[in-house]
Amino acid sequence: MDIAIIGAGNVGTALAGSLVRAGHSVAISAADGSHARRAALASGARAAADNIEAARAAEVVVLAVPYAAVPDLLAEIGGSLEGKVVVDVTNPLRSDLGGLATATSAAEEIQARLPAARVVKALNTAFAVHQADPHVEGTEVDGFVAGDDAAARAKVLALVESIGFRPIDAGPLTMARALASLALLNISLQVRHGWSWQSGWKLVGPTTAAA
Repeated sequence: MDIAIIGAGNVGTALAGSLVRAGHSVAISAADGSHARRAALASGARAAADNIEAARAAEVVVLAVPYAAVPDLLAEIGGSLEGKVVVDVTNPLRSDLGGLATATSAAEEIQARLPAARVVKALNTAFAVHQADPHVEGTEVDGFVAGDDAAARAKVLALVESIGFRPIDAGPLTMARALASLALLNISLQVRHGWSWQSGWKLVGPTTAAA
């Protein structure tokens, strides 16, 4: 797939590397071009000249920026996202980790701002270390995917599987609220208990339809 990653921090760089290794064509961009070039060098992706160029050339656009940066980013590139699959990786967390910063979810807010795009929530429940390598002590981490457009959701499930996650179809975009809460719980546990930021989510037990 032709993929654009908007954001060149730890998450964007980790996902770029995983996607390149999986054989995808990946461009990465950032507000600061030097950050994009550094992430491209580290991941093997191509550094786009700017966010608009990256978004225009891609079939899937991954938003790997802080939640607070999303409104300005959408104002910048929203016109380039019509008809595209937009993957929201953000986590709308309050600064004190006392809850979520939105009454719904970041993905639903993005979909409301981009009615002509197909927004899918994915990859937000894994730390960057597992976006680079989705295994914990040899166990494959689950990659939860939620979205209202069935074709877009299927595309992102395939994308998630291609980089090593076990893909889990979480259903409609409203399930992004639960996925954000999973991320909040994992992050707050690391902070509260002084853990090593290595844990990941795995649904255990039968995960196939009953006969």
